[in-house]
Amino acid sequence: MNKKYKYLDDINFPSDIKKISQSELKALSDEVREEMIDAVSKTGGHLGAGLGVVELTVALHYVFNTPNDKLIWDVGHQSYPHKILTGRKDRIRTLRKGNGLSGFTKRSESEYDPFGTGHSSTSISSALGVAIANKLSNKSDNVIAVIGDGAISAGMAYEAMNNAGASKTKLIVILNDNDMSIAKPVGAMRKYLAKILSGKIYFSFRETVKFIISAFSKRFSKKAGKAEDFLRSAVTGGTLFNSMGFYYIGPIDGHNIDALVPVLKNAKEINLDVPIMIHVKTEKGKGYKFAEKSADKYHGVTKFNVNTGIQEKSKSNIPSYTKVFANTLVKHAERDSKIVGITAAMPSGTGLDIFGEKFPSRMFDVGIAEQHAVTFAAGLATEGYKPFAAIYSTFLQRAYDQVVHDVAIQSLPVRFAIDRAGLVGADGPTHAGSFDISYLSTLPNFVVMAASDEAELVRMINTSVDINNQPSAFRYPRGNGVGINLPTIDEKIEIGKGRIIKEGKKVALLNFGARLNECLIAQKNLSKKGINITLVDARFAKPLDENLIWQIATDHEAIITIEEGSIGGFGSQIGQFLTDKNLLDSNLKYRSMILPDRFIDHDKLDLMYKYAGLDASSIEVKILDTLDSKVIIKKTN
Repeated sequence: MNKKYKYLDDINFPSDIKKISQSELKALSDEVREEMIDAVSKTGGHLGAGLGVVELTVALHYVFNTPNDKLIWDVGHQSYPHKILTGRKDRIRTLRKGNGLSGFTKRSESEYDPFGTGHSSTSISSALGVAIANKLSNKSDNVIAVIGDGAISAGMAYEAMNNAGASKTKLIVILNDNDMSIAKPVGAMRKYLAKILSGKIYFSFRETVKFIISAFSKRFSKKAGKAEDFLRSAVTGGTLFNSMGFYYIGPIDGHNIDALVPVLKNAKEINLDVPIMIHVKTEKGKGYKFAEKSADKYHGVTKFNVNTGIQEKSKSNIPSYTKVFANTLVKHAERDSKIVGITAAMPSGTGLDIFGEKFPSRMFDVGIAEQHAVTFAAGLATEGYKPFAAIYSTFLQRAYDQVVHDVAIQSLPVRFAIDRAGLVGADGPTHAGSFDISYLSTLPNFVVMAASDEAELVRMINTSVDINNQPSAFRYPRGNGVGINLPTIDEKIEIGKGRIIKEGKKVALLNFGARLNECLIAQKNLSKKGINITLVDARFAKPLDENLIWQIATDHEAIITIEEGSIGGFGSQIGQFLTDKNLLDSNLKYRSMILPDRFIDHDKLDLMYKYAGLDASSIEVKILDTLDSKVIIKKTN
């Protein structure tokens, strides 16, 4: 820590919080908020969500006996105050750095993180699993799930609540209602929460009922309780949570410690097999004026000046791949009224906010609902529209069944714009786009492309616009392009045709995706050593450029593929083709460079590529080792 604090200096674990009085918790909360702001200003990260739950976090650890009582945070964006209070205070300035703290909760990091997060809407499901396990083991520990108003709108959360309501198991769910997800909250559920559950009339009626109940003798208390349930239902119009079997409490001011603590204590002491929903109203970015005034409440920030709120800006004038995608799609939509954009709660992250500004009636943010997004796109495609579903690679995983069943089997022309393909740096393995090449290339009749630079991305978007008889996908990485001129929107690629970048001898290096620049560096370095390499930008993992691959296989001593994806992707497709055509029956050597079979922890992106063995020096080593290799087959017993 950079400064001395009256309370926080003596707080290392939640047990220390219990040593101070309830009246001192507000001051502790202020110190936690100050420390978090200072720490994130040095590291960057998710600030706004954490600022909104400082008081809630302090109250939860004050009331409950963590880690025995299990506290599960949804997504994990809001977990920084939790980390400060659970033995990680001295490491908080290592957030999202190599060998430092994760930006999310992580089981291997602390016993206070009972469930790893990173993706939305998992907390109620996992918490119910823990609660049922406790029940089966005759353990009385509490289980608390904290979920945001955006995350609770996802289908998985509904499924979990439905199951929890029928399970007859005690589970405490805290709805952190900040009226602000990553983007503007959407959907009927959000409006329901905002308009019905936040009405002051509920409080007045509830207080009246409490007074009436207190006047009853014990023999009438059961009936009085039923009267309260009836009145509460009448006032709120019959809450969704009540109907799903939850006992609903709230809404409560989530920044008022004196309001939070007694409610949490009561929930803790309830000895009934019933799930409890505590509705807490908070403000994202609370306590930091620059966050409060910001449109996104400082959801995700780079390093910034605490006194001014000014964030460090990238010095590059090169546009990001995301912006190139958005601007190109807008140009096509100006020509073609059938083009529509679809995103799952990530309009700014995918660039579709730019599309939406130009074509508001043709941009659809479906909320945190990737499964629905894909099938919704499929429905649009059946009616002759051209849906572009812009979804991060890691989030598209959540809708794989819909991609298979609702899109691929019916051969519907949904276009998947797959952002954040490959490694993503500080967000680590939960957000890495490692598997889309593999999980899409296995599907019949799918066109799978990967952009090697921003110009190629434009050409692939151009090409996908005219693919009207089958699904297609093009992937591109996080961050800026390489800085080359962009083609017009009329420049297309022939389906299944790669391009030769450099012609050489002996070794053919087949690149798929954004490792092309590293391949060029390796090629130039090896050419100085007299090793001439044929460098190919494959463009397509499916369909393959079979004629080009055949030519290369018969003219070279070795073929090496490289891709920023897991096993089972482009390299596997190439290997299958070579074996099917008997091209490996000769002396042809074949090697595949892929992401290693492990989850790579967060770090600087260049270091992650080095760990993965996908940087220029690793490519050079692979080429040299392949040329020098002599195959010796030994018989084993």
